[in-house]
Amino acid sequence: MNATVAGLTWHSLVGRRRAVLLFVLPAVLLALALLVRLVSGQSAGAAADLLGSFSLGFLIPLLCLIAGTGAIGPEIDDGSIVYLLAKPLNRYVIAVSKWVVALGVIVIFGVLPTLAAGFIMAGSDSNLATGYAAGALLAGIAYATVFLLLAVLTRNAVVIGLLYALVWEAAIGGYVPGAQALSIQQWALAVTQKMVGDQASGLGIESAVGLGAGVTLLVVVTVAGLAYTGYRLRSIRINGDE
Repeated sequence: MNATVAGLTWHSLVGRRRAVLLFVLPAVLLALALLVRLVSGQSAGAAADLLGSFSLGFLIPLLCLIAGTGAIGPEIDDGSIVYLLAKPLNRYVIAVSKWVVALGVIVIFGVLPTLAAGFIMAGSDSNLATGYAAGALLAGIAYATVFLLLAVLTRNAVVIGLLYALVWEAAIGGYVPGAQALSIQQWALAVTQKMVGDQASGLGIESAVGLGAGVTLLVVVTVAGLAYTGYRLRSIRINGDE
């Protein structure tokens, strides 16, 4: 990892206008959590519903789209990526540096608010908050990789990523049997289900894949995605063409 690349990427991500969404989305989650607590009291069922549908199913994919594509997409679009590639930096180091920053943004604006929302609704004596936070983190790791790679592959990364996040992950991958096994959300949910324990089935927390398969698929997507991102960066010539 390169600290200079990471620092520039961080300032680029949090300094752009679309970064407003980074603050708005977790604020909405926390506001909904407070509302649920006021209306229903301490409720594990309500917490599972909100964290599963809104946090893991909507908030995390959308935040990852913003962070993953924003970490490198604008530099490719305006051509300034050539100045970075002209420096004697390993392309894989560049890819990992940007991925780490994107993941940091996801943790701050997605994982930690998920943990806080879980504690607000279910209390500190429940495994729901930590279970969904762990699931959000693992999903974020894989999503960030996918969207970072997508930004390197195409200039339409935001549009394609939005369709993927909202249509595949939130709709098809979340509810259609068969397709669920190919959903990052479902892979991460396997970890949440394991951490919640015996309560999981009663709360409707059930992944379409087993724990071993889910973790393995998350690791494969992350490692392969980062490796291919670095490889694709190597194919970008200094004149900006591929």
